[in-house]
Formats: sequence, C-alpha cells, structure tokens
Amino acid sequence: MKTLDDWLAHCERLHPKSMDLSLERTVEVRRRLGIEFAVPVISVAGTNGKGSTCAMLEAIALQAGYRVGLYQKPELVHFEERCRVGGRPVAAADLLPHFEAVERARGDIGLTKFEFTTLVIARLLSQAALDLVILEVGLGGRFDSVNAFDTDCAIITSIALDHTEFLGPDRESIGREKAHIMRPGKPAIVSDPAPPRSVIDRAREIGADLWLVGRDFNHSGDRQQWAWSGRGRRYAGLAYPALRGANQLLNASGVLAAFEALRDRLPITAQAVRNGFATVDLPGRFQIVPGQPTLVLDVAHNPQSVAALAANLDAMGFYPRTHAVLGMMRDKDIAGALAAIRPLVDHWHLCDLPTARGARATELAALLGPAADTACHPSPSDALRAAAASADPADRIVVFGSFYTVGGVLKEGLPRLTARHVG
Repeated sequence: MKTLDDWLAHCERLHPKSMDLSLERTVEVRRRLGIEFAVPVISVAGTNGKGSTCAMLEAIALQAGYRVGLYQKPELVHFEERCRVGGRPVAAADLLPHFEAVERARGDIGLTKFEFTTLVIARLLSQAALDLVILEVGLGGRFDSVNAFDTDCAIITSIALDHTEFLGPDRESIGREKAHIMRPGKPAIVSDPAPPRSVIDRAREIGADLWLVGRDFNHSGDRQQWAWSGRGRRYAGLAYPALRGANQLLNASGVLAAFEALRDRLPITAQAVRNGFATVDLPGRFQIVPGQPTLVLDVAHNPQSVAALAANLDAMGFYPRTHAVLGMMRDKDIAGALAAIRPLVDHWHLCDLPTARGARATELAALLGPAADTACHPSPSDALRAAAASADPADRIVVFGSFYTVGGVLKEGLPRLTARHVG
C-alpha cells in the first residue's frame, strides 16, 4: 500500500465489524509495538464537549510554549485532521510508516479500523518530540481503544444519552463506562455539573483524585467576563472562550482544573490561559460564517447537543427565517433531537449521508410530518445550495445533525454565501 487512502481501505477489510468493543486486541498490539508516552497524557471522555475541551487544552498549552500532540475524532473532511502536532494536522506521508508498523505487529489479530488507526496515531505521537499528549476518547471509555493507554489526568465532560445500544440505557450506565478512563491516584476532572453517581463511585472505588464542579473548582461571570477558582489558584477577569455557546464555560472550567492538577509537571501562566481562550478554534461547533444569509455549522447530533444549539441560535438575535440543512445517523434519537430545535426552523432541507448508518432524507421528512416545509436532497452540499437559493439575505441557514453533514458542506472549503439580492 502506497497511500493513506490505500491503508484506510485496507483497515476497513480487516474485521467483520466496524465496532467490536474490546480492549484486548489494542492492548496486545500496543505491547508488541512498545508504545509508551514519556510526557503527560490527558484523556478526555464524555457525550458532548470533548472536542471543545481538547481544543482548549491544546490552545492554552501551545500558548504556554509547549509542543502538543492531539488525537481527536472524527474528522470533518480529511483523516489527517485526527492527529495534530504543534497545532497543525500531520501530513498523510508522516502516517504511512506507522500504518506499516501496526500491520507488521498485529500478525493475525483482526483489528477494527478504529483500533488500527488509534494505534497508528498513538505510535506517531509517542515518537514525536512533545511536552503534552491529549487523547480524545471515542465511544464510552471502558472498551475504547484510547483506554489502552494510561492517562495522567482524565477529564469527563457532560454525560447524556447517546450510543445507548453499546453503553446502556441511562446516564448511570453511560457514566460508568466513561469513568473507566480514570486511573488510581491520578486526577479525574468531571466538568458535568450533575454527574451520574456511578462516576463518583468509580473514582472512589479505584482511588482516583476526583475533582468535582462546585466542590473542587467553580466559575462565575457576567456578560463581560468570567472568573474561575480551584483548589489553589484563581483566575479573574477572563474573556469568554472564542468557542461560542454558554456550555463552553463548563468545558473551559474543566480545562483549567486539569492544568491546575498537573501544574507540577506542566505549569502555565495566566497569560497563556487568556491567549489560549482567545485563539481557540474548532470548526463545526456553533461556527458562525458571516455572509448573506448567515451560515451556522454545528455537529450536534443528540438531544442534549441539539438543545444547546437551539439555545445558542435563540440568543443570536432576530432573523426573518431559519433554514435547516439536516442529515443524521439512523441510530441516533432523531425524534428527540428534532423536538429540541423544531420551533426555531421555518424550512427544512434534508439530505442523505454517504454512509450506511445514515438516515435517508425521506425518513427524516416522515419524522417531521406533512405539516413541515421540507425538501429532500442527495447530499449535504446539494441541500446547502438549495437552502441558499431559497433564502433571503437577512435569513440564516443552520447545518447540523452529524459530522458527515457539516463535513459534507466543508469538502470544497468554507462556504461563503452571497445573497441573491440585497436591498
């Protein structure tokens, strides 16, 4: 195999299932490869807020002068987005030797694509000259491939119902799965203000150093600025993170708690905190693209994250009409997600997604019912073009429902919408 696409296609064929929750295969191949991290590792799990938390950790550490390696997922457009070194995605060519090494080491072990590519990226990061490694957990925690690597600090963001067929039917079950990224004696930061009891119980069971909102760290603020306090440090007069949305303060608070917990190994300055929050960037998380009409991109795909999107849209100000471009996975709580945002949407442009798990646009239309103003399209980019053609300059278009939906409109670059007519 000569290209990244060749290797990714090879990984698709290795295992009969796209998802086979187990750590045994990853742990064994990691052992054969001898992957170890010589620098602090922060692992981030949760239902919503993981990507934002990782982005803020990276931004602050970069501003503090550290060389940072980040494993995040999934990508919006290109696979290389999953691995960042020094604040930039790695080049495809830099990944190829690590695909070859994992292929040699696995022998007859049939890794899933996720397991294989996690080992590839972990090997690259372990051999890079880094000061900090940030690992975003995929699904759950207990059996996620990221959990094959020990963490020096675990962060658990908000916990909500998602992937219930794998993680359990309620927040207690899901929290228990995610809590398995904690390690004995190591800091475990929980930025969910109402965590499931199972998370607290797991921390006590293994002797993790548990940091809870309201007990070990807290935040407060007004419209202009906010403040944070932890076990031994305070920050006052902070500007709000560049990532939009009220929920970002919870993520930001967990980030500062993690840095305080690791301050002996990874000291940061107040200026690094301020600059990091000011410069942090994460495409597809309530990303507002100026234009006529205004474009909003958000990968929200479950009821909790779509409700947060709806609240953020509601706070944007007046727009005559809101057009939605929506594509979702069939295994999500589509009805619950739609209920959270439906009152804000005037026109629905529904799209198929380029994956077998994707719901058909006609299925989404059936869920919305005959009273909704809907149109069906073969792809996210087709849906966006139709929405832009029917929108007035003062309207807004919101693209949401899946990484595939947002990624589909970003494939040709960031769209800049120009009104059909002005004035």
